[in-house]
Parts: sequence; C-alpha cells; structure tokens
Amino acid sequence: MAIAGAGVFATAIPPLTRRHHGRFTPISNSKTKLSVSASVIPTEKQPRQRPASSFTENGVLVKKSAADSHSSRGGDGRLTLKDYFEQCGELVSRSDGGPPRWFSPLDCASRLKDSPLLLSLPGVDGVGLGLLLHHQRLGQIFDIWCLHIPLADRTSFPDLVKLVESAVRFEHSQAPNRPIYLVGESFGACLALAVAARNPDIDLMLILANPATSFSKSALQPETLVPLSTRMPEQLRSSLLYMLSLLSGSPFKMVASATGKRLPLEQAITEISQDTTAMSSYLSVLSDVLTAETLGWKLNMLKSAAGFANSRLHAVKAQTLILASGRDQLLPSREEAERLRQLLPKCEIRVFNDSGHALFLEDGFNMVSILTGASFYRRGGRHDYVLDYVPPTPSEFRSIYEPQRWIEAATNPVMLSTLESGKIVRSLDGIPSEGPVLYVGYHMMLGFELVPLVSRFWMERNILLRGISHPMMFTKLREGRLPALSAFDTFRIMGAVPVSAANFYRLFSSKSHVLLYPGGMREALHRKGEEYKLFWPEQSEFVRMAAKFGAKIIPFGSVGEDDIGQLLLDYNDLRSIPYFKNAIEELTDEAVKLRNEAVGEVANQDVHLPIIVPKVPGRFYYLFGKPIETQGRKEELKSREKAHELYIEVKSEVEKCLAYLKEKRENDPYRNIFTRLTYQATHGFDSQVPTFDF
Repeated sequence: MAIAGAGVFATAIPPLTRRHHGRFTPISNSKTKLSVSASVIPTEKQPRQRPASSFTENGVLVKKSAADSHSSRGGDGRLTLKDYFEQCGELVSRSDGGPPRWFSPLDCASRLKDSPLLLSLPGVDGVGLGLLLHHQRLGQIFDIWCLHIPLADRTSFPDLVKLVESAVRFEHSQAPNRPIYLVGESFGACLALAVAARNPDIDLMLILANPATSFSKSALQPETLVPLSTRMPEQLRSSLLYMLSLLSGSPFKMVASATGKRLPLEQAITEISQDTTAMSSYLSVLSDVLTAETLGWKLNMLKSAAGFANSRLHAVKAQTLILASGRDQLLPSREEAERLRQLLPKCEIRVFNDSGHALFLEDGFNMVSILTGASFYRRGGRHDYVLDYVPPTPSEFRSIYEPQRWIEAATNPVMLSTLESGKIVRSLDGIPSEGPVLYVGYHMMLGFELVPLVSRFWMERNILLRGISHPMMFTKLREGRLPALSAFDTFRIMGAVPVSAANFYRLFSSKSHVLLYPGGMREALHRKGEEYKLFWPEQSEFVRMAAKFGAKIIPFGSVGEDDIGQLLLDYNDLRSIPYFKNAIEELTDEAVKLRNEAVGEVANQDVHLPIIVPKVPGRFYYLFGKPIETQGRKEELKSREKAHELYIEVKSEVEKCLAYLKEKRENDPYRNIFTRLTYQATHGFDSQVPTFDF
C-alpha cells in the first residue's frame, strides 16, 4: 500500500470492488484519519520498520522516547474515547447507503515483517472503528482492515458472511502459510464464527469479544423493541442504537477511567467533559440519520446473526480466544463464553470481571498484551515462543509492574553485581549489555525472587529477561485442580518460554538474555531445612548450547525467602494427609511431565502447594557473579567431560553467591522492615536504603 502521509483524507468511501491492488482515494475536509481502499484486501505492503518496543541485535530493549511515542491527544500515544466518538460521527455522517466496504486506518504503524492479516468485524452499529483505541499498537504487528457497514445498508447476514469469506479466501490464496485473524465484537463475533464454520481448511484465528450468540437471552428482542421504536422520539432511537453498539454504560466508565489514571482533578474533569461532549455530538449525528425502520433492521440482524452462527458451531475448527466481560448488562457474556468453550474444539477464554460490553473501548484493556499473554499471536502455521514474541511497551510493563510493586516495597531488594575486575558493586553495572547472556541461579520458594529481579533488569538496564519455564504454564493435559492457563499470562507477556532445546537455540540465536533455574520445580518447592540448597541434574544441560553461541554465563544467588515466610507444611507433610495426597496426585496428572528420564531428586516433580506462614518482611539480596566466557570455547566444550567441568564450576559459583549473601546479611542494620521504614521516613521513600559493607 502506498500512503502519501498521515494527512491524506477522503471525501467519500468508494464501493467494494475486486481489484488486486488497492488505491487510496483522497478525502478532503475530513478529520477522520482513515485510508480507504477500493479493493477487498490489497496485497502491497507498507515499508517495514521496527516496532515501538523491540529487541536490538544484542538483546537489549529499545524504547521510544516520550516525544516519539506520544500522540497529540493521548499521553501514552493511544487515542481516546473523544477520538472514537468524533471519528464515528464523521464516518456515519459521510457514509452513503452502501454496500459494505473495507478500509485501513492511517494511524496504524508500520508492521513487522510477514505480519498476519487482521480483519476487524464491527458490532451491530456497523461503523467498524471498535478497535480504534488499539490501532496504533496492533498496527505494528498486523495488517489491519476494518469492515464498514453503512447505517442505511440492507445487506443480509448471509451476504455479509459471503463478503467476509471472499476476502478471507482471496488473502489466503495470496499467503496460504500465514494465519488470518478475525476480530469480532458482539455481532461481529457471530460473523467471524459463521465465516470460520464455512472455511474449516483455512488457518483462521478468532478473537471474539462478548459474542452475540447469546442474543436470545437478551432483553433487546425485536418483537418488543421494534413496535416501541416507532413511537420513540428520534433522539431516544439514536440512544438505543448507541446502547446496542456499546451496551455498557460508557459515561460511568469515563469517570472510572479518569479517576483510575490518578489525573489531577482539573485534568480529569476536562477529560470527562471532552469525552461526554464528543459522545453527545455522535448521538446527535445518529439522531439525524436513524429511523425506526433502521433500528428494526439492526435488531433483526442481531437475531439472524445469532441463529446463523449457533446452527454452525459444530463446523468451527479455528483456534478461538473469547474475551468475556463480567459486567455485561445486556448479554450473559461470561456464561456464553463457558458454553462456547465446551462446544469449540480449540477455544480459550479470558474473563474481565469489572468490564462492561464495550470491552475494546475501556481504559486498561490492551489487546496486544492479551494476545501475548494467551500466546495467541503467530505469523506462521505454529506459534513460536521466540520469533512471534511481542515485547511489552514501557506503559504495558508499568501496568504489569504496579500491582506487584508492593513486593519490592516490602522486601527492598539489594542488587549486587560483579565487574570484570572482580569488584562487587551495588548496581547492575556488572551485567553485560550485549547478548546472548545466560543467567543461572537459585530458585526461591514459589519463585518469590522473580518480580524484583525482572523489574530491576527492565528499569535499570532496559533488559528483558526471557525465563525458561515449566511447560505446565503453557499447556494443561486436562481441566481440573491446576490453575487456569490465564493465571500465567503475565509470565508470558514478560517473555517466559517453555523449556525445550529448540527454544534455547532460538533465544541464543536472537541474542537474548535468558534466565534459567536448573533446579526447577524441585528447588522452588523444596522441603523444610532445604533453604538455599541446589537441586541440579547430575548431567549438564545448558553448557554446550551456550558455548555454541558464545553466550556469557552469569551465576547468581538470591536469599531472603526465610525472612518473609516460614514453611509450615511441606511436600512430605502433605503426602501424609490423605486429602492432600489425593490432591497432589490429581495436580501432577494434569501437568505436562518434565525430565521423565532424569534420576535422583530432580526426577521428583510432583505438583503441590506448600503451606507457608508469613513473617514480618525481611529483605531480599541478590548477587550476580563474574561473567563466565564461553566465546571461543565451542570446540573445547564439545567434550562431554569439559562441559561437565564448566557445569560444576557454574554450580559452585551459585553456591558461593548464596553463602556470601547469607553471611553478609547478618551485618545489615536495615534487614528488618521497620528500620528500613524509619530510614525512608527521614530520607525520603524513594531514597536507597543502605545495607552491609561489601
């Protein structure tokens, strides 16, 4: 696609035609930043550029400056509800009577190489701007096209299905090895399901927000509302259509959004006022064009769409992600999500308990983070945890970090690293900037050390640690006692990958900073009296792979778990109680097995949750040892004996780090939380609290 610039506008939307290359028609005197195509799906792509947050060749995150990433409206670069209402009003007022057609938003950024196609299917309003607040971020990883159905259009639902289907088949013929995403909200979800049912052999990925397949259970039935609408004033009819589109009580969400941002009072009032004014303007536009006949058509279209989709659910084979709101006032979306999960063969759900029906318009909802957390973004036939990974932006990281910040506040971590000279410093200055780097360390009970560790690397060094994790965080053998996979979404957003030789290879080849705990679950679920004891496999697992890519190995230790909790019932205690013994066996049967061929302690990977009594919080301490070079030792470390020697050396260095920290913390006058709080009260709560001499 050739784009002249962000200031290119159009006077009218040309009708849909079938041409292989789309061209943009200039739109004069319009503020609607939309590029409009005369084709079903153009195949000429925009120039590829690096996304706003990505990896350089040495594995360090590149973050855009505030000036680069902020728009004129949203402080974090995103558009606002005000923009949504303004652009909807502009599009509705200038739209003709049909037929439906595709457009591509100009505010979508340049895409990654081989970005998959994303077709955005509208709600019953038909405007097609439901993803507007996400266009900028989604546009970095997708080729986005939105379906616009003019308000006066009377295309039947089966014909809409054929229209979308023709676009899907055309694009599939151009790139048969690339998935096609269908994103539908409410009515659009029914449209996506219908297309998927008719095309089971095409690689489709469905993202369905509060699908209207449950419309028969809604109070908005045409038999009741259509006769009533004929006696309604025009303004009330437009409000009803707006309700059909949003179904969420949006003004209340505006207030919650503004207060949730912790904006100054004057700024919050201004934002609410602007959003409300824009919404009123949009309703005014609707009142000028909406008729009782149009309202009746829309309601009957919803009913037809729900029936059409429900009758064909058995034929849907596509991978599906359902996004369900817990406070959807007019559709039983949460219950419907559970129903669809039982009927669709490859279906996952994510529930947003405090959200209304207009999920895509709510502040705090981030589509890219949802897709990354669910491992739902891919550019090929299978998801690649390394090549398909989308790093979080700074604002996305903050949204993850803020709810966990109390952990760092309570434990006030001391981060020590070792320079090339061997000198220990209180910072991460001893950490190499260039990857690949492998961090090998001790796993505290339940991984308590992870939040401070990952967050400090991000904030101080712009390094995103890619954790090698147990496969049970990514796959369940069956439903049962194990937490839902959504419980591990945050780990996946922050770059966790399931342990495998292939993922190790890809991480090192992409020069990533890789976090590894050889002790795994056995170490993180240790027994009483086993604090700071390593449980590593007898045979080396990572040395030769690291040497193949010349990765630096950094041994590290972390202590402090015994300062925040006391292990009351461990694995041995729980196994002696019949109820807990049965629970452990059930949990273990649900989890993917790891190290089946291993012997010794690491082979005992039973899944259980120990019972821990909290203590008055002490302090966490981390020491990163001197980097061990493998560059130039590839041939030497091909020898099993030499590789094992280095493996034992790394293990010994981790044990030395643990011993150093355990000894030194005894001389830390600020090990107790009360002495730390006293210091911060007099020196400022953002001040660095002193520690032991080193």
